[in-house]
Amino acid sequence: MIKGYTKKLVILALLITAGILLQFFGFLDADKMLLVAREYADHWWLVVVIILAQTVLFTFALAGSLFLWIAAPLYPPLLSTFILAAGAALGGVTAYFFSKNMTDEWTHKIENSHAYKLLQQNDNFFTLFALRVFPAFPHSLVNYSSGVLKVKLSHFIPAAFLGVGIKSYVYSNIIYNAASTSSVDELFHISTFGPLILLSVLTLVGVYIKYKLANKTHNKIS
Repeated sequence: MIKGYTKKLVILALLITAGILLQFFGFLDADKMLLVAREYADHWWLVVVIILAQTVLFTFALAGSLFLWIAAPLYPPLLSTFILAAGAALGGVTAYFFSKNMTDEWTHKIENSHAYKLLQQNDNFFTLFALRVFPAFPHSLVNYSSGVLKVKLSHFIPAAFLGVGIKSYVYSNIIYNAASTSSVDELFHISTFGPLILLSVLTLVGVYIKYKLANKTHNKIS
């Protein structure tokens, strides 16, 4: 019989896979959701509903990012950015605790390993931020792995809010101001996602340099 923690790991893996596939193949219809949302765009509570809907989807590794195509056309870029960043951060936290609870038994078995300790030691804000700001990087993977590794929430939450916020603002500006399909095509232009990739890569390079310097200092002291 499969042990309880193994079942939990299988469930987690299936949820992450399902979430990534749903997002990749577009099974959640943002166009239909946008048509419904337009009817209530003047109501303040729609903002809350969109944030909560993202939270639910991100919790279960589903495609919460599709709400970019709902919030961005309806609201000015700054408000849209707040909605998307808040939903991603709240959904990230609930996914974090969900995965942490699902993997507690398994984590106890590996927490003394060198690999686990190494990953925990590098659970800093900048690493998480770099992953969040990188275009199309699966948020479910960051959320669930952070829960498994029990990264510091003081790093996890601001990295989620700022990383998703910066990326969302870039995309929201283009979508909100788009007057034609060709305008929306700018989303997939190197001038749009290139700076985001560069920011992510430079951040990770900084993390790597800091890690190597810290190791070098530690070895000298030893």
